[in-house]
Amino acid sequence: MTSWAARFRLQQYAKASLWIVPLVGLVLGVALAEAAAAVDGASWLPKTWDYSASTASSVLSSVVGAMIALLGFVVTIGVLVIQQATGTLSPRYMRLWYRDRLQKAVLATFTGTFSFAYTLLRSIEADSVPNLGVTMAGIAVSVSLLLLLIYLNRFTHNLRPVAIADIVGRQGERVLDHAAAHVRSTAVPDGALSTAGPVARIRSERGGVIQAVDARGMVSLAARHDCVLVLGAAIGDFVPPHGTIVEIHGGQSAPDPGRVSGLLALGVERTIEQDPAFALRILVDIAIRALSPAVNDPTTAVQVLNHIETFLHAVGGVGLRSHYVLADDRGRPRLVLPGRPWENYLELAVAEIRDYGATSLQVCRRLRALLEGLLATLPDECGPSLHAELGLLDTTIEREFGDARRRACARTPDSQGIGGRQAQAAPPDAPPPGEPGL
Repeated sequence: MTSWAARFRLQQYAKASLWIVPLVGLVLGVALAEAAAAVDGASWLPKTWDYSASTASSVLSSVVGAMIALLGFVVTIGVLVIQQATGTLSPRYMRLWYRDRLQKAVLATFTGTFSFAYTLLRSIEADSVPNLGVTMAGIAVSVSLLLLLIYLNRFTHNLRPVAIADIVGRQGERVLDHAAAHVRSTAVPDGALSTAGPVARIRSERGGVIQAVDARGMVSLAARHDCVLVLGAAIGDFVPPHGTIVEIHGGQSAPDPGRVSGLLALGVERTIEQDPAFALRILVDIAIRALSPAVNDPTTAVQVLNHIETFLHAVGGVGLRSHYVLADDRGRPRLVLPGRPWENYLELAVAEIRDYGATSLQVCRRLRALLEGLLATLPDECGPSLHAELGLLDTTIEREFGDARRRACARTPDSQGIGGRQAQAAPPDAPPPGEPGL
């Protein structure tokens, strides 16, 4: 029987594959061509659909050549996306681009139209012409061109860093909301957990990044063996070869190690499916790429910070903990999952952007507006870490801006970076109002 982890990896491969859906389109094209040839000559077909053998052959040959050319055009666009993503965005974004359904639909339509027209070509004879098929081929070309225009429109709009940040941020928020809802429905207080009893450790064979966990399956397995399963690493962490992935506490008989490890998927890189922090990692990557000397585009970093702030609002409202204890149907603790507390998300969101954008007035002002906005809206337990980040931002500004006037400017919170200045009391080292240069 295939394990849950194997099915998860197969699902990930199918989502990222660019050939499976076009192959389905290719097969459907052949099947539709055979069906069209079978009903050809029916009395209910209009006479205006009659074609000569030479006309039908020319039309179908043109369709075959056009579909091959359009496939090459879409592949060229794909190469441009790869160059753009790896050069100015983030290579991690490529996992999302591979999964674009519209792109796969366009490729499937092209391959299906190609196979449809090519299959019909062999049925053309001097006294037998697939009139219905030729007409359907023309319709398929029209649909292909329409999808191509929609794809081009989406491609030109969604390749901008701010559009990609919006897509990634929304996907991360959906994963976060789903995970929070599941945890709230099955979590129990930490005091109800007892890890007394024998401990068995299950180790990874090859190592890799923890991509996802079948939490329900692990809870059910632990309940059958009356034990508690404790994950040794959080989702998104890299586990080295022979590293501990699960600890088994209590129980008269330990579950089969193969069954346990089959409920935990390891891979070569992180995914967003159960790891919302990976979405935040992509957003930060895009921002710090924009702040690199080769690009030098702090405005893009400020725009990405808008989406980072939205994501942090969602994270702060969830009430994260360092670990979660999930229970079975009878309320008994069965699974302990490591989590990421609020402090980890906040540090990931602002630390690198603060360091790489330390000399940018835009970035410093936008970061302060972000931190103060979160401080005003999030629960009180988020306050200490936000105050700590504000202190680090002040230290960075003090170090990078030697002039008092520039320090005062850098310390002004601004949701636009520069241009939306908010009224604020002047810092102690700021010159008095009215002096030249203010």
